[in-house]
Amino acid sequence: MTAPAWLKTTGFYTLVAIIVIQALFPFYYAVLTSLEDGQALFDVNYLPAVFDLSNYRSMLSDGVFGKQIVNSVFVATVTVIISLFLAITASFALARIRFRGRGLLLLTILSVSMFPQIAVLSGLFELVRAFGLFNSLWSLVFSYMIFTLPFTVWVLTTFMRALPVEIEEAAIMDGASSFTIIRRIFVPLLWPAMVTTGLLAFIQAWNEFLFALTFLSTDAQRTVPVAIALISGRSEFEVPWGNIMAASVVVTLPLVVLVLIFQRRIVSGLTAGAVKG
Repeated sequence: MTAPAWLKTTGFYTLVAIIVIQALFPFYYAVLTSLEDGQALFDVNYLPAVFDLSNYRSMLSDGVFGKQIVNSVFVATVTVIISLFLAITASFALARIRFRGRGLLLLTILSVSMFPQIAVLSGLFELVRAFGLFNSLWSLVFSYMIFTLPFTVWVLTTFMRALPVEIEEAAIMDGASSFTIIRRIFVPLLWPAMVTTGLLAFIQAWNEFLFALTFLSTDAQRTVPVAIALISGRSEFEVPWGNIMAASVVVTLPLVVLVLIFQRRIVSGLTAGAVKG
């Protein structure tokens, strides 16, 4: 005996509502807390009782925090650009050029990203110090690529293997070089995969904490996750929850905007890049 249609519909929307509330409530409560100050921070409420922007003014008026946001944008953007450029060329070789040990090399590349950060921290610290990159944003770009590059290479190689070989052979017959084939043919077709992997790499670089805490030592060079963790109150016994939540909301909004923008581009890219086989 099957359940009535209304019962299935009710159960489905109830489950959707629970998932949405579980996902959005922490961010909603962070926004709610960021709009409160003083004693209101310690009053438990789920609807805005006051609308105080003093926490946002306090954070945004701090010139150091603005510089730290710029640092995070620089590190995440450069990491994504370099990772995608190297991943496209590497995936072309792994997907189209046959050589001994290709499968083992691909598995090795993927296994690198499985190591926990703490396991490679000491070795990376020695490399960063040897290259003279300590307390430099380039130390984060260098270290983040250890985890973003294997993932992007793996995903783009999988997508490139699914593309018909005939389009590449036709370009070779027309006299196109390997770089021209990658730039004029594969990049447009790989756009959905590039957007997906680039967005995930950006989020990972934006939110990374351990390497940023270890390799950067001054406030002017730090990125926003470390900056938020080091926000202090007027005394050692005070935790400025309002400022912390305001800073968290400010640095989370760009990620939300990026996801909304690139979500539409992923769908359009999947449709435009379809190849009839």
